[in-house]
Amino acid sequence: MKKMENMSGFFVAAITPFDENGQFSAKALHALMDRTIAQGAAGFLIGGSSAECPLLTHRERIDGLMAAAHYDGREKTKLMASVASISTDEAMEYAKAAETLGYDAMISTVPYYYKFGMKQIAEYFVKLRNHADVPLFLYNFPGNTGVEIDIDSDYIRGILTDGTIAGVKQTSLNLYQMERIKNLNDQLVMFGGFDEVYIGARMLGADGAIGSTFNFTLPLFTRIEAAYTAKDYELAQQLQRRANNIMQALVSCSLFPSIKHILKVQGLDVGGCRAPFPTLTQEQKAYIEKVVAENL
Repeated sequence: MKKMENMSGFFVAAITPFDENGQFSAKALHALMDRTIAQGAAGFLIGGSSAECPLLTHRERIDGLMAAAHYDGREKTKLMASVASISTDEAMEYAKAAETLGYDAMISTVPYYYKFGMKQIAEYFVKLRNHADVPLFLYNFPGNTGVEIDIDSDYIRGILTDGTIAGVKQTSLNLYQMERIKNLNDQLVMFGGFDEVYIGARMLGADGAIGSTFNFTLPLFTRIEAAYTAKDYELAQQLQRRANNIMQALVSCSLFPSIKHILKVQGLDVGGCRAPFPTLTQEQKAYIEKVVAENL
């Protein structure tokens, strides 16, 4: 099986850019990659939650994976493909595409909606890993999937320790659980998934983070990491508070439309979000612009 190599640092949970006709724009994605690599991005999660994954067609998801793989600066970055689907068969199709396109890793949430048990969830991940020779991450996002993984389950402990799972994206405020997962297998690569608890995740063993706001906040987060590395925890906390001020404003107005609006303000027009995401009001736009200007 293919081994994990050099997966750490800041991974941008890339948004899906749309053009004026609402079609996926590879050109805008490449521009976003240019910019964020220059700002310190180690890699990209393509086709995840920030990319409006459930609102994309099968073809659009494949097109997004292809566009990132064909980026001119591919050798400068790591790529992680979201292969999540409620259907194991469809997820395996995305996994095979990730393998064919040379992705460094793939990632999936647990299959959701039907509240599958731990045995079925474990079987889903085993089938993905057996189908495509690409290191596989578990995307633990109970707030959106509605599924709490049980790390005391023999099935879940099995996939976390037998090589099926290479790493975990812990998109949960439960950092205790993240630490307990790492304690099960210290070879797992651990990524924090909530930008707002970045330094907490780092303190408890995270190797890096995969973040939505990293589409434009990397200059701030690289300063947080520098302060943390220098053991200037007071400064790291102050900077984290500024990042959290931004997050609070974005979430209050709808996270992904807000991220796309700030990118447009900063000179990168990536279009809007798919319905039923809302269109921001002028008041909301002014509010998030003000908060970002004051804290970034």
